[in-house]
Amino acid sequence: MILQQLKMRPRQLLRSKETLYKELQLDNDKLSDQQLIETMCANPKLIERPIVIKNNQAIIGRSPEAILNIL
Repeated sequence: MILQQLKMRPRQLLRSKETLYKELQLDNDKLSDQQLIETMCANPKLIERPIVIKNNQAIIGRSPEAILNIL
């Protein structure tokens, strides 16, 4: 699973500044990991990106340096 490769929980992968994040009230701490995953699947716009995967490792490539480190 990508979340395991990233060593992150679903909430950490959410783009909390997205309007949709606020509209769906995803700041609710009572939402389960499964609910957050389902919401991200239905609304990929909420997922931090790009995600780079290589050899069972994954990172969020927010900077070129981060991407170069995994390649």
